Amino acid sequence: MKIFKIFYYVFLGFVALVAVLLIVSVLPIAGNFKAMAVLSGSMEPAIKTGSIVVVKPANSYQVNQVITFTNPSRKSEPITHRIVDMEVIEGNVLYITQGDANNAPDQKKVRPREIIGKVLFDIPYLGYVVSAAQKPLGFMLIIIVPAVIIIYDEFRKIWREIKKLRNRKKDNQQDQKIEKLKEEVDELENKIKEE
Repeated sequence: MKIFKIFYYVFLGFVALVAVLLIVSVLPIAGNFKAMAVLSGSMEPAIKTGSIVVVKPANSYQVNQVITFTNPSRKSEPITHRIVDMEVIEGNVLYITQGDANNAPDQKKVRPREIIGKVLFDIPYLGYVVSAAQKPLGFMLIIIVPAVIIIYDEFRKIWREIKKLRNRKKDNQQDQKIEKLKEEVDELENKIKEE
């Protein structure tokens, strides 16, 4: 039973962490943290495939920082790569990025407005869960499974309390019957003594 409780609390903590990351990343707050899944191996071994990266916008970016930026051709799929060089063309800064596992820099240079933020830290393998939670089936599982576990656990606790109350009630009824029988025995003893 202790193993079930440990698993239960670890699972709930994990679900809470995923929920917090999802909620925090969608709040429309300027300069907000964002949690994004890394679904390619271009940054391995520094950031493993399936990790989640937490990024935060910064005022400036430096060479060797890992950033997440939008891909102009596929805006729904952000890219996380390292800044390997910077260029200033006509007063505009352009960042040259490259994945750690890639042999050459990215062809497209990144403009500051395309940068979502710099990577603060990553959590390995949690990206798979967040990615699944963004799909209807995954979202339902992340909500329904914990809800069923919580309801089941609460139902068990309530059922245990009901049993305890029933046992107490039975004990009280038995105590009352015993008291009545004692009174009857006392009355009979008194009658016998009188006769």
